[in-house]
Amino acid sequence: MGKLSKQFDALVGALSPELYRYAMGLCHNPDVAQDLVQETFLRAWRSQETLRDVKTARAWLYTILRHEHARLYERQRPDVRDPHELPDVPVRGYDTSTEAFTLRRALQRLEPQYREPLMLQVVGGFSCKEIGNMLGLKPNTVLTRVFRARKMLHAMLGEDKQETAHEMP
Repeated sequence: MGKLSKQFDALVGALSPELYRYAMGLCHNPDVAQDLVQETFLRAWRSQETLRDVKTARAWLYTILRHEHARLYERQRPDVRDPHELPDVPVRGYDTSTEAFTLRRALQRLEPQYREPLMLQVVGGFSCKEIGNMLGLKPNTVLTRVFRARKMLHAMLGEDKQETAHEMP
């Protein structure tokens, strides 16, 4: 096995779980998320010569995954589902607690322009500058969207707590 192949295998092993979590945040379907991750690594393997700096491989893979997600919906019409519906199948590595369920439901209610930068920051650990490069936004715009996303989530989660308190005897 060549040096390049070993490096790629290490990259796949290290980043698969976090790319899968990000894909789940985009599509909310475990099977589709797994397919997106696989397609991301396949495209990365085929175009690895375009990667100029190994230090940017992580951001490069997230960008490929975003593009794969967009391509998926260009090729096929998405399932018609309630946007607030969560997958019935438990997902490996996902917290199944009530709090996690409530948080995922609130995240799904955010508009993509707010959800995506927040997920890239929280799940991916990217800086505002890196997120800006991936999404074609200025770092200050990313910062604003992440701030607004957190504020909206806080408001939604506060509403859910109030609803739950009213439902309890």
